[in-house]
Amino acid sequence: MPPEWAPHERTLMAWPCRRELWDGRLPAARAESAGVANAIAAFEPVTMVAGSAQDAAQARAATTEAVEVVQLPIDDSWLRDSGPIFVVDDPAAPTRRVGVHWGFNAWGGKFEGWDRDAAVGGLLARRHGEVVTAPMVLEGGSILVDGTGTLVTTEQCLLHPNRNGGMDRAVVEQHLRDYLGVTDVVWLGRGLVEDRDTDGHVDLIAVFLGPGRLLLQSAPPGSPDHEPMADNRERALAAGLEVVDFAPLAHGTVAGEDVVASYLNLYLGDRFAVVPLAGRPDLDEEALHLLRANLGDREVIGVPGLVHAFGGGGPHCITQQVPALAA
Repeated sequence: MPPEWAPHERTLMAWPCRRELWDGRLPAARAESAGVANAIAAFEPVTMVAGSAQDAAQARAATTEAVEVVQLPIDDSWLRDSGPIFVVDDPAAPTRRVGVHWGFNAWGGKFEGWDRDAAVGGLLARRHGEVVTAPMVLEGGSILVDGTGTLVTTEQCLLHPNRNGGMDRAVVEQHLRDYLGVTDVVWLGRGLVEDRDTDGHVDLIAVFLGPGRLLLQSAPPGSPDHEPMADNRERALAAGLEVVDFAPLAHGTVAGEDVVASYLNLYLGDRFAVVPLAGRPDLDEEALHLLRANLGDREVIGVPGLVHAFGGGGPHCITQQVPALAA
């Protein structure tokens, strides 16, 4: 599996459609998705999946001509988790690409109705080459890879019985090696305490900056996240990773509910990074400053993200990259 920053052929997204998730804020969620799509489309093509003809028309009206809208059956819009995960024959010069279609069960059955999302990964994989089906439930947001064989995940998610019925750790690791081509699996402990939907997805707390170099969420003493984030840091260091600490973590209010907005749920390309903002100017600027200092010469683009955070994610959760093949 190539790293996220390897060149993309395109980015896959889906138009928000699960009305009960957004508590009357579906138009705002769609506006944020359009903002992410248009930011990415300035650098590479985007395919936006829409679940109905009406949704497709709305998506086309809200996005630029660089965004292709296709109609496919979906239940929800988190393609990082329901979409395929692409692997290649050689990350340095890929000539063959395969879409791995993993099992999907709506984050351990947290939402009713996921048959269409469980199928869309295979449909999208076939649009972009070969497809292989893996014998395990896995969401793309539960893993990160550095492109040189290392995968980072959390015990809280991948070993949770609501995903694979308590599948043994050794079996989980073997499936990751067999289907993603990784050699080393680094187990962090838990995700954010405030993460109510994903059971500790790692893409809310970490970003690989390069091979073996991990940007990792920290939290101050007194925060409910302090101990689990400190434990994650110790585990990452013990595994031989270089850890770069990242402190900003914003909270906001949506529908009277406290919402945690993770700046690390960003989406990386080879020339850009799309970062969710929380509408907190002080923290937003601090986060953007730190990310620009650590992401090389990429253009770092901030986009509104508080409504997506209310729904359980951000730019990383709603995107899935299709790796480019060598010319």
